[in-house]
Amino acid sequence: MRFVKVGAVSASLALAVTACSGDSGQGSGTADPEAISGEITFWDTSDATNEAPIFQELIEDFEEEYPEVTVNYENVPFSDAQNNFKTAAQSGAGAPDVMRTEVAWVPEFASLGYLAPLDDTIALEDSQDFLATPFSSAEFEGKTYAVPQVTDSLALLYNKELLAEAGFEEPPATMAEFKEAALAVSEETDADGFYLNAGDSYFLLPHFYSQGGDLLDAEAQAITVNNDAGVAALEQALDLVDTGAASEPALTDTYNNMQTAFKEGEVAMIFNGPWSMTDNLSGSAFADNPDNLGVAAVPSGPEGGGGPIGGHDYTVYAGSGNLDASYLFIQFMASTDSQAKVAAELGLLPTRSSAYERDEVANNDIVTAFQPVIESAHPRPWIPQGGLLFEPLNTQYSAAIAGEATPQEALDAVAEEYRTFLSDWD
Repeated sequence: MRFVKVGAVSASLALAVTACSGDSGQGSGTADPEAISGEITFWDTSDATNEAPIFQELIEDFEEEYPEVTVNYENVPFSDAQNNFKTAAQSGAGAPDVMRTEVAWVPEFASLGYLAPLDDTIALEDSQDFLATPFSSAEFEGKTYAVPQVTDSLALLYNKELLAEAGFEEPPATMAEFKEAALAVSEETDADGFYLNAGDSYFLLPHFYSQGGDLLDAEAQAITVNNDAGVAALEQALDLVDTGAASEPALTDTYNNMQTAFKEGEVAMIFNGPWSMTDNLSGSAFADNPDNLGVAAVPSGPEGGGGPIGGHDYTVYAGSGNLDASYLFIQFMASTDSQAKVAAELGLLPTRSSAYERDEVANNDIVTAFQPVIESAHPRPWIPQGGLLFEPLNTQYSAAIAGEATPQEALDAVAEEYRTFLSDWD
């Protein structure tokens, strides 16, 4: 497979659409687009180097089409955006009119009253065109508070040449095969087998799913992070390091260390998503030979497999001084044309079914390669506290990697932290 032109997206994703709810939103919502004017501020949480330039091009296109509206663009580090927005929204000063919002943040912000509902506004134009799974992250308690921008999940990314040198012509399909291949790479090549992103517990979720576990059971309102499946998941991840299947991970700036090692050919396999592909293809291991970069579903374990559903939405601050311009901006940024441009340039997966019918999307290898990954991905709990789940797990994940806590001790500590904001749960 070459990451330039490949066949069309699968029909199952392209046909999975949904309709929006019908409650009324704030602002006029039906203002004549040509009559809208003023300024808005947009917080873009995308990667400043590889992704942001494309979104800035879209903003230039928007301002050319609607010259009476000015967009003040700010690229805000993803790691800071959630808390920065809550602080600004609570104080009533400094919050952006529009933000690129991680899907798990939407129910939290909506429950706090920080988001404007978008039902019956131009922001939700052709809402029946949005794919059902990403659109589910936009709704909270019967109203729609977001417009899906991109959808994604984690995949197994691999260096084909390194796997072949270690005796593997196909990517591992199971966790047992994965460990075997990683050990073989470490033994037979000058590279390490796998790089464990120990700084971000989002990347630990495939191990949970492989053991039949999850952080929570939202339907039963039960905290499950520290049950037997959760402990087995963390033990499975730690075993990769202990046995030498994975290199000793850095506990600071782990993501960038992982990326550098992979794209420079120092490690054969990582877990990552479509957002990383532009960066990966810039590295010495793939720049002159993009065919060398493979994408597969994360290996399955004894109880299943798959990565977590992720992605980003556009949201509007409830206290915006220019709601109509904010709605218009989202309508443009989430349009089929804009999504097709983002997919063609960055390989990010659209949330509109119509975008997949565009040649520039259907012929994009990255989009095509990630289709099986998305279709087998696991939904996350769309609860207000969903955005709070990873920080406690990040801390204890690092502690377990450093040998400062056993897997059971680490996850018990996580569960106790969860109870501070899920006090009514079991």
